[in-house]
Amino acid sequence: MKATQKDFAGIASRAARDVRVAFFCGPDESGALDAAHKLVSLLADPGERIELPGAELRRDPVRLGDEARSNSLFGGTRHIWVRAQGDEAHDAVRNLIEDDVESCPVVIVATGATDKSRTAKLLINRDDALVAMFYPPDLGAVTGAVRTMANGAGLKMGGELAERIARGAGLDSRIARSEVEKLALYLDASPETPRPVSAADLDAVGAQTEDDDFSPLVDTVLGGRRNAVASELKRIRELGMNPVGLLLAFERRTAQLAALNAKLGRGGDVAGLLKAEAGARRIFWKDQPALNEQLRIWRGPRIERLTAKLVAMHQSLLANSQDAELLLAEGLLEIARTACLTVKQRI
Repeated sequence: MKATQKDFAGIASRAARDVRVAFFCGPDESGALDAAHKLVSLLADPGERIELPGAELRRDPVRLGDEARSNSLFGGTRHIWVRAQGDEAHDAVRNLIEDDVESCPVVIVATGATDKSRTAKLLINRDDALVAMFYPPDLGAVTGAVRTMANGAGLKMGGELAERIARGAGLDSRIARSEVEKLALYLDASPETPRPVSAADLDAVGAQTEDDDFSPLVDTVLGGRRNAVASELKRIRELGMNPVGLLLAFERRTAQLAALNAKLGRGGDVAGLLKAEAGARRIFWKDQPALNEQLRIWRGPRIERLTAKLVAMHQSLLANSQDAELLLAEGLLEIARTACLTVKQRI
């Protein structure tokens, strides 16, 4: 069984009833996570959650099957939740599905994987499995999702405020949901007692986004202007910004570029696509020049390698927090050099 964010809601209940293994993937990690949580919430009896890291399953591919077939410590039901990178869980999933013994539901969220990954290919044609691929949402989609969240929380919210939350969250539905929840708490709103939301309310509780400060460095690095990277990194250090937060800004822009690549296809009209996307309010009009430049650099295999590079950098920063600034600087300089070489080759 296969799904995307467009049709997942329509099949979620059936998947929760029939699916043995669910594999959530794609460049929109927040969308994949939201969908995975939704699927678990729809299970008839989720029971105890057993969390298994993908790296552990790669080392011990038999463990997933053992856990899935084991009884809960307290004799009740259980489900298994796996966070993996790419195809870390491939061998474990293969071992699990090769055994016909009944097992508990297994939900896998695989960062950096797609529906073309080896693990996805094991599952995609099975009636008892789900492969759900999530692409980065556009501004309109996230704005609509924010309004839906707001309605469910008892907030009367107009489109302008919903769009502001979507932009401020960097199109990340997890952050947007947190903002809606804070607003509902602040206004004492509920579905039974709905409350209107004003711009002043959002100002009072809204998270401040750093993306405006990050953008010059993001555009400098991805645009291949490597001679300017050092001064931008110095500015970021002086502002005391979090290295992981900065890397997330790069990941959001790369996900956006990947989605635009998919729409563009081979030999497409970059300027025409961006004009249409801006007109439909799926991208911010001020981002058009930078996106125009970056789309001409990061195409095809290069955007895939960039995505993989950022995932590896993210893991490295989390594992080596004391050296995070140095590791980030080295990684960004490497990306800038690659972009610069691509520009020179085009010239």
